[in-house]
Amino acid sequence: MIWEVFRQEDAGDSHTHVGNVHAPDREMALLFAQVQHARRKPTNSLWVASQEEIGEMGAEESAFGGTTNKSYRWAMTYNYEPTAEEVAESESEQAEADRARSGD
Repeated sequence: MIWEVFRQEDAGDSHTHVGNVHAPDREMALLFAQVQHARRKPTNSLWVASQEEIGEMGAEESAFGGTTNKSYRWAMTYNYEPTAEEVAESESEQAEADRARSGD
């Protein structure tokens, strides 16, 4: 059975996928994951998940959130004078995020 391994370097960090191991059960998978993925790097925790239990969603199915215009939620749609420093920073961050989403 194939087990996918997720590693967390420091407490509070996100777990990231680091590879997989072949093992007959969860306990052996954890042991193999510890040897292969945690022995040389600082590791706070490891997760193993059966490959059969991991679902996948394609790009078209996951695009649900980007189908409607919600620009009214962004500070850049409101033009108040004078612009506070925090608002200017927020506008530039949101404009950059918008460009990244649209692929420009």
